[in-house]
Amino acid sequence: MSRPRRVSGTLPSKIEGRHLDRQAVVYVRQSTLQQVEHNKESTAVQYALVERACTLGWARPRVAVIDDDLGCSAASAAGRPGFQRLVAEVGLGHVGLILGFEVSRLARSCRDWYHLLEICALAGTLIGDNDGVYDPGLYNDRLLLGLKGTMSEAELHIMRARFEEGRWNKAERGDFGFPMPRGFIRRPSGEIVQDPDERARDSLHLVFEIFERRRSIHGVVRYFHTHSLQLPDRVRGGPAKGDLVWAPVTRNAVLKLLTSPAYAGAYAYGRQRPPPTDPSKRSRATSPGEWQILIKDRWPAYIDWDTFERNQRQLKANQSKHIGVARGGPSLLTGLLICGRCGSRMVTTYRNNGHSLRYECMRRMINRGEEHCQGFAGETLDALIADLVLAALQPGPVDVALQLAEDVEIERAREHRQWELRLEQARYETERAQRQYDEVEPENRLVARTLERRWEAALQTETQLAAEHARFLARQPARLTAADRAAIERLAADVPAIWRAATTTPAERKEIVRLMLDRVVATVEGETENMEVECHWAGGRRTRHRLRRAVRRMTQLAKHDELFSRTTALFANGLRPPAIARTLTAEGWLMPHGGLVTEKGVRSWLQRRGLLPDGRHRPTLVVERAPDEFTVAELSVRLGVPEGTIYRWLYKGLVPARRAPAVSQNLWLVRLDDALAHDQQRRPRKPTKVKHVT
Repeated sequence: MSRPRRVSGTLPSKIEGRHLDRQAVVYVRQSTLQQVEHNKESTAVQYALVERACTLGWARPRVAVIDDDLGCSAASAAGRPGFQRLVAEVGLGHVGLILGFEVSRLARSCRDWYHLLEICALAGTLIGDNDGVYDPGLYNDRLLLGLKGTMSEAELHIMRARFEEGRWNKAERGDFGFPMPRGFIRRPSGEIVQDPDERARDSLHLVFEIFERRRSIHGVVRYFHTHSLQLPDRVRGGPAKGDLVWAPVTRNAVLKLLTSPAYAGAYAYGRQRPPPTDPSKRSRATSPGEWQILIKDRWPAYIDWDTFERNQRQLKANQSKHIGVARGGPSLLTGLLICGRCGSRMVTTYRNNGHSLRYECMRRMINRGEEHCQGFAGETLDALIADLVLAALQPGPVDVALQLAEDVEIERAREHRQWELRLEQARYETERAQRQYDEVEPENRLVARTLERRWEAALQTETQLAAEHARFLARQPARLTAADRAAIERLAADVPAIWRAATTTPAERKEIVRLMLDRVVATVEGETENMEVECHWAGGRRTRHRLRRAVRRMTQLAKHDELFSRTTALFANGLRPPAIARTLTAEGWLMPHGGLVTEKGVRSWLQRRGLLPDGRHRPTLVVERAPDEFTVAELSVRLGVPEGTIYRWLYKGLVPARRAPAVSQNLWLVRLDDALAHDQQRRPRKPTKVKHVT
């Protein structure tokens, strides 16, 4: 076998004819698009490697350039189609030499670098850089290339550490910059100030004021949409960078306003940390106590720090597992009611299509599979709480009326202020368009027509806004009229009427209860009707109350033995159920559901004790009948046939029967033999064994 063909002695000894028969690939890469745009010299040097490949013996048509990875980091092969194509070409045996400015251009990951070296060694591909040409199949060259790859990866970590340290040093001084939140601008000197536009500042102040009153993001969004208000922002890029724009309010925008410490004048950095299990995933927010850097009073504030912390507590409380904000259900104590047995928060349930309210403690059942602590109907407890709250609200109707009038005046003043700012901005835009139109030269007709259209659009917007403002003034004057004040005084003097009014929503009643009560602890005594309620009022005062709840069974009553004894004694004295019901009501006894004692209830008690027969067969004791005659109910039991079927036989005349008067109604009496005969004729079967009921 002849020795491989060598090139001229001026070429490196590692380059052989088999290498020259294949392509030489020049790999070009820059880490970021910014480097591609500004570090053009480095890119040019890499493209110049084509000439070096020609110097090493490759013909110009056999030199390929792979520059698909310009603007891609070499930390990983993922996201680098050029590097992946290079590896594929080497594996197919199409590449004799890979040229790169340095090893760091090819890879900064040892995993990717050694993968490339292994494939090059198997395919017989050389690797070249500024220092020379290497053969990955040779021990010394492989060792040197491995060291270069390790140093390249270490260099990446060193650069990252330097950048990270510099970033944290600037952040500790509060100088590390990030995009300004709405309502702030950064001057050329680096100073952070509030937005110079008065309407923009007023709109942001309004967000915090409305949240203070309504205590929910949804309440803020609903208020802004109801009053056709918008939020300001500055354009962050493009030709209009820095211009003020207005956009409809969204839930996400309000959430960012409420959770950003910048509006409390604080500079915060390190508010989010990646999960320890997977740092590549989205970071999770942490509480202010866990922020790595917090510098208070750094920026001009819209709210103070105490208000910011109070807002965070309210946002956390609005979550479903906390008290939350008042919602539309009729329950007054949702989120406030505590189980007196285990201390857990009781849940609110609605049954019977939302008409039956119940409070249940199901924490043990959910967590440990045990039975629930206690549960009871909620109407009685809610009625007690409503009476207590109304009693506490009765004093001072004059003070209440004055406060209501003042709150309404402030609310209207705020709304009119927003309208004034909107009108002022519309007039400014119109005047600005007019000035631009007046300054254009008449000969420049194209520009003049464009500016004329802008002026007309601004005029139309101002006219439309003025018409809307006029309608707003007609609907809601700036000052309260005498009739409005008189209506407020009447309402303040009759708080219960306001509470029970159809226009008062359940959410508004809940808001009143939550302003006055911190929590309510309820404890049921065993399974009885007695319950103890402890109210924790705002301000620290506590009151205890006894409450009688509704129960399902007579045996649940705490004194059911005494009630049964008294009922039995009255019956033994010759009193019938109606008289017994009147006597027990006069003595103060109540039914399990809390109502007055009824005749039906007394009959049921006596029947259960065996003093009266079952109510379904009661008239049979006083009707005159033959020994072999039975009622429909009795036949149903003996034959095993539904009562409706037997009634159908009688109405169709299939079975002979007669009507007999009994107390207040007429009963059907049927001979047993006739009923048996028809039943056997109707469906032939084995002889029915007649049940003998004693």
